[in-house]
Amino acid sequence: MGDRKTEPDREVASSEPEPEPEHGSGAGAGAGDPAIAFAELDEALWDPTSRALVLRSRPRFDERVLDACSGDGASALPTAELVGPGGVVDAVDLAEPLVELAREEAGERMPQLRLHVGDATTWPYTGYDLVQCVLGIPLFDDVEAGTRHLVECVRPGGRAAFAVWARGALDPLPELLAGALPADAPSADDPGAPDRSTVAPLTIAEADTAGMFAHWLAGIGLVEVRAEAVVRHLDLTGELAWALVVSTGLRSSLGDLDDETLDGVRERFLAGLEAREVATVDITTLIAVGRRPG
Repeated sequence: MGDRKTEPDREVASSEPEPEPEHGSGAGAGAGDPAIAFAELDEALWDPTSRALVLRSRPRFDERVLDACSGDGASALPTAELVGPGGVVDAVDLAEPLVELAREEAGERMPQLRLHVGDATTWPYTGYDLVQCVLGIPLFDDVEAGTRHLVECVRPGGRAAFAVWARGALDPLPELLAGALPADAPSADDPGAPDRSTVAPLTIAEADTAGMFAHWLAGIGLVEVRAEAVVRHLDLTGELAWALVVSTGLRSSLGDLDDETLDGVRERFLAGLEAREVATVDITTLIAVGRRPG
């Protein structure tokens, strides 16, 4: 990894144009504001999942925390409250619109919360008492390498806490989405094309149960890992189901579809949802906390 600083001395901002959130497009239509779509799931998904993780990661007064893939601040904001004015929370996300939503929510009341537009998998600072990430690591281009990098940001003896989807989470939405993708989608040779035969997996295949997740994290370098399944189900409406598509990792399966095509996907997806009479969806997560040796 080379030498890395142990304390960011100023807010980090990308020098390149920022991509839209991987989680985003309009929930009520085929396309829209990705940040709004993401935030529409705060009450149903991001806030309760983040509370469950923070309850287990236990941020403490005066600690330094890295909140990776922080979105609109669902875990970073309560963590900043817990570390108090003597602590620091560096919240990092690729999507500038989501970072701005977190900034608006925090206002001037949390000087200990430092919001950054950046890539958590290349974050250059180390020495944190706690590194945490809610539903972010399965989206990394290289899941194992990205997670290992976050573990290396923890000081020796510090803690890392991660939440990921459990096996079967969001079923049958991936199947319904696969069936709704256009039959005449471009070939798989086009990197921007959705592949109708598959939908991007939400889970980490070798870590989709609590025991497997703990074992996987131990292989990456954590010790004393404790993992558990946090079982939750969500009552669905059509709009909420589509919001889950466009605001989670399922969004990547839509590729670069234009608005008209995306509207068609949405219509077919919602028709399939109604035909299957899907009234609830499993949003169970796995939460693990471990310690970096030292």
